[in-house]
Amino acid sequence: MQDQENEILAPAEALVYPPDYIVNEAYINREIYAKMYRDSIENPEGFWHGIAEKELHWFEKWKDTFEWNYPDYKWFVGGKINITYNCLDRHIIAGHFHKCAYIYTNEASTEQRITYGELFDKVCRFSNGLLSLGINPGDRVGIYMPLCIEQIVAILGCARIGAVHSVIYAGFSAKALKLRLDDAKARVLVASTYTKRRGKMVDLKAIADEATEGLECMEHIIIHQREEPMLLDELEIDFDQFIATQSPVCEAIPFDSEHPLFILYTSGTTGKPKGVVHATAGYNLFTHYTTKIVFDLKTDDIFWCTADTGWITGHSYIVYGPLSNGATTLIYEGAPDFPDPASWWAVIEKYRVTKFYTAPTAVRLFMKYGDEWPAKYDLSSLKIIGSVGEPINPEAWHWYDKNIGRNNCAVVDTWWQTETGGHMIVTLPSLPQKPGRAGLPFLGIEAIVVNRQGTPVPPHTVGMLIIKKPWPSAFRTCFGEPERFQKYWNEIEGVYFAGDLATMDEDGYIMILGRSDDVLNVSGHRIGTAEVESALVSHPSVAEAAVIGKPHDIKGQSIKAFVILKQGIEKTEDLKKHINHQVKHELGAIGVPDEIEFVDKLPKTRSGKIMRRVLKAKEMGTEAGDTSTLED
Repeated sequence: MQDQENEILAPAEALVYPPDYIVNEAYINREIYAKMYRDSIENPEGFWHGIAEKELHWFEKWKDTFEWNYPDYKWFVGGKINITYNCLDRHIIAGHFHKCAYIYTNEASTEQRITYGELFDKVCRFSNGLLSLGINPGDRVGIYMPLCIEQIVAILGCARIGAVHSVIYAGFSAKALKLRLDDAKARVLVASTYTKRRGKMVDLKAIADEATEGLECMEHIIIHQREEPMLLDELEIDFDQFIATQSPVCEAIPFDSEHPLFILYTSGTTGKPKGVVHATAGYNLFTHYTTKIVFDLKTDDIFWCTADTGWITGHSYIVYGPLSNGATTLIYEGAPDFPDPASWWAVIEKYRVTKFYTAPTAVRLFMKYGDEWPAKYDLSSLKIIGSVGEPINPEAWHWYDKNIGRNNCAVVDTWWQTETGGHMIVTLPSLPQKPGRAGLPFLGIEAIVVNRQGTPVPPHTVGMLIIKKPWPSAFRTCFGEPERFQKYWNEIEGVYFAGDLATMDEDGYIMILGRSDDVLNVSGHRIGTAEVESALVSHPSVAEAAVIGKPHDIKGQSIKAFVILKQGIEKTEDLKKHINHQVKHELGAIGVPDEIEFVDKLPKTRSGKIMRRVLKAKEMGTEAGDTSTLED
């Protein structure tokens, strides 16, 4: 990336204030936030020390809150903890044995519920089963399952005995699954026989069979059989029998704060996926606290994060964060718009969901279908609606607020990464919101927008987003590749380099503009892809858009836009002219695309991020690099 100092963006639009009842109910209001944030930055060790003492159960107190031997760091050094004790045991001891932990439903409206007591029983049995197979603390266990209660049992069953789980999204090909299992040297794989999406069965067992064939590290395969039992081979074990034959008593083993909890693979622009490693105590604390504060989570809430547990959002805000807070969480297996575009709204009405967390990709999909679908359902139970995955453009923000939140919710945008473990930039629900801006740094997070030399840039100037010091849930390494971890801290020496372009306004609100490799340079002007895409989507006919830069003899780069139109809109050359006129109005002539191509789909990861480099590679006839995270 070249210097950004001369690229100035227009100020964001006016503040939007949350409803009074949200402000009055919130754990942290505007005045408390300002003081807490100041204290958390001036004395981060003292701040996290106090939160850790108050919020979590420890078997042994830590000796030092924070230790930094650059670039490596540790939190709660010498402490002993078990994350499943915080997620299960302590709630049961407090008398919540019969409280519902999860409500599972799917496209066919099948329902399954499990209480904290029942979940505890299954987790202990699964842990004992792993012990019977000779699995030791630190051994890796692969999990290739759809979003179901059994998958959560497997995740927690690993964590209870210190086995390192590596969840691989149940949409990956056999090749991608094998690569991850082999890299982690997983001794066990837990796999389901199938999943269903858009009413069609996906044979996960066949994919798992192909992935594990000839895989030398693999010793056992535990098969979650979802319907009629099938004949299993000598390496395979039936999931239900596996836990039914075990004791329901498995004491939570105290582990060192820095004991590895899980490996989660995330794609880079080039090379094989990185195995991001998170440690137990810091991750437990940060996911617990961000879930509580960002979603203002109370004991009577019904919480629904629409992500999948194959991704970090699911790890942090379906499994560990909500369970550590003793919440009731809804999980849904299936597509958002099947069997019709109102499937999710029917679920919210039926289960009276109060806190809802989804991706801008989904919001824009529903915008395409029109306002009439959500209008058919009672969504009055909702209090906080969140956004995650990539920047949400102001048009989508306002549609979400009006049609889903009914202008009576706090809209909470969040920026964070697989590597960060939890929310880094967010407008807390009681604070004024700025549509299109992710918001303010979370407590204890010192986020700054700088140039390549690490110098802060003026307000509204495009620069690089960095985080000044490690936070509790910062990832500890890339599995087997410490040099890839070190790059995050060496790109601009002494700080965490997020790899995202951003601007900060005079109030400290941060806007994420996209990855630094998603930047256009047109006639010497640097433009974030998110800016152009936001301008495109502001046209009433456009549902979604992605842009790339192409080499241009005169301008350096030209802009090509790939546009998905709303249902029923005719694809015409005249419409392209109207869309370009809108972009000129929103962004100026420099942002007007040289080409617009109407498409039906965009390449996305399963977490909803548009893979612009895939579009660029296809356009330029070059290799796209790692595409294993593509949704389709």
